[in-house]
Amino acid sequence: MLIELKNIQKTYFLGEIDVPVLKGVSLSIDRGEYVALMGASGSGKSTLMNILGCLDRPTGGDYFFEGEEVGRVSGDRRAILRNQKIGFVFQSFNLLPRTSALENVIMPLSYTAGKMSQQERRERGIAALKEVGLAERMGHYPSQLSGGQQQRVAIARALINKPPVVLADEPTGNLDSKTSVEVMQMFEKLHEAGITVILVTHSDEIANCARRQIRMVDGNIVSERSGK
Repeated sequence: MLIELKNIQKTYFLGEIDVPVLKGVSLSIDRGEYVALMGASGSGKSTLMNILGCLDRPTGGDYFFEGEEVGRVSGDRRAILRNQKIGFVFQSFNLLPRTSALENVIMPLSYTAGKMSQQERRERGIAALKEVGLAERMGHYPSQLSGGQQQRVAIARALINKPPVVLADEPTGNLDSKTSVEVMQMFEKLHEAGITVILVTHSDEIANCARRQIRMVDGNIVSERSGK
């Protein structure tokens, strides 16, 4: 078991107003699964992803990652988990604009690879860019890359620490249909390589690429079905 959630709740406190967003979510995800979290805006899927990615803490319930209860660990411990165990891919790419593709990719190594030389980091980054078909663009800046190429750089960065799980939040939201297909084919390859992929989307078409589809409404899981 890679991930286990037990009765996860998340409430935001806005002054005197309590806004419950997750209302008791229980969920298990095994290693190597390809899961889509689906739902309309406001359904709670992105909040759930933030908790899964150790970007936020639940208000209640228990979150186990590789057997460790991580819902209430220190900020430093969550930062280590994010860097070493979880790769992130976002709709807006989140690349540093004045930094080359290669430098964007190897940036996470500066936090974890203390014993790795700069040359070793560079070699690993080049290998990651080769995996996504962008080795010839490693010196280009984000502004010199298409949206699809930027997302490929983001995927390479997510994989640089060889995490067991990749979280993707609306990864095709800023891409045209042709490029979206290419990016989703990359996630399929990650899944085939044994990486756990958790995809957050409001699109049924994108969700259909996953093997397991979980639909959320108003902070609850309301249905689940197998994909292709």
